[in-house]
Amino acid sequence: MQFTNKTALVTGSTSGIGRETALLLAAEGAFVVVSGRDAAKGADTVAAIEAAGGRAVFVAADLADLGSVRRLAGAAGEVDVLVNNAGAFPFAPTLEQGLDAFATLMDTNVRGTYFLTAALVRAMVAKGAGSIVNVGSIAALSGMAAASAYGGTKAAIEAFTRAWAVEFAGSGVRVNAVAPGHVRTDNVVDMIGEEAFEELGRKVPMRRLGSAREIAEAIVFLASPRAGYITGVTLAADGGFLALGDR
Repeated sequence: MQFTNKTALVTGSTSGIGRETALLLAAEGAFVVVSGRDAAKGADTVAAIEAAGGRAVFVAADLADLGSVRRLAGAAGEVDVLVNNAGAFPFAPTLEQGLDAFATLMDTNVRGTYFLTAALVRAMVAKGAGSIVNVGSIAALSGMAAASAYGGTKAAIEAFTRAWAVEFAGSGVRVNAVAPGHVRTDNVVDMIGEEAFEELGRKVPMRRLGSAREIAEAIVFLASPRAGYITGVTLAADGGFLALGDR
């Protein structure tokens, strides 16, 4: 198992892509720090990991709150793998974008991710090893109506990925990103509706929506020793959506 004796923190791992990533990392031997805002869902994720023979602990955290970010970093301690998956996504057209929702997007997706990474990467640098995988979005790579603010936050994540890869490569720390395409998760379906989501799937060259497990597989690959010479890349896991070009 490729993560034996390793500790991995996965933010936003109480559901969806984060939960699947936590389950996969645990199955590969990692001790997983499960994190999110919902304690009941966090306990359920930990229970699922332990039922499969893995090890995990839940730490409640809200990345929009810097105090919570600091407490999460302290509780996690030294980690070998950091998956920055937690994110807010209240979509809105630019002319209807409210300030509060905009602040939530920026505080969670950009500020929280930045300062959690800054807090944890120091120990990685000190021991000369570590892997960080940021979860971006194809909204940062393709124009999407009603996703200007969200896409902007994910574009920032991609910029962080490239800058951190260069900044920490000499210290043995790799930094990569995965940009999911149209992926079926309960949160997204609840936001846009089942019919609209199925229509999105029909526009993908592979003619289907992705699964959270498929994105988690990409994340775990980039975090693993199998990707030992890969850093600074964003891997689009989108069923060929970006390859369409002019849609």
